[in-house]
Amino acid sequence: MPRLTSTIAVLIAAGVALGGCARNRDLPTQLAPSRMTSIGVNSYLWRAAVDTLSFAPLITADSNGGVIVTDWYARPATPGERVKLTVSIIDQDLRADALRVAASRQVNQNGAWVDAPVAAATVQKLEDIILTRARDLRRTTVGG
Repeated sequence: MPRLTSTIAVLIAAGVALGGCARNRDLPTQLAPSRMTSIGVNSYLWRAAVDTLSFAPLITADSNGGVIVTDWYARPATPGERVKLTVSIIDQDLRADALRVAASRQVNQNGAWVDAPVAAATVQKLEDIILTRARDLRRTTVGG
């Protein structure tokens, strides 16, 4: 008889514990919508661009117009070189062609800052980083 009582107790405990697992089956498992426009531009792209450019001081950050401009930034490892970045978000959809990055580079020659070319791969890499971050933000946002 004690064995039957302990078996019933285990079955009741298991039923209570497993019963709670069945309640949340209605959680959404799909991606959030790609068009998030509570601000003037796609909010995923905006947040990703601000996160990506957080290493440099910002001069302008206009979420309605979709423009972010950094001040000149020099890496501590290369103080004789500095860059200035402009990111434009030109669409409300999360698409690769909704993002434009422009970069200016200067090098210090004899105490004066002189314009220098920026490698096209640098701008492309920044765009890729921002787009990847925006997609990750979208993926982690649960749509309802």
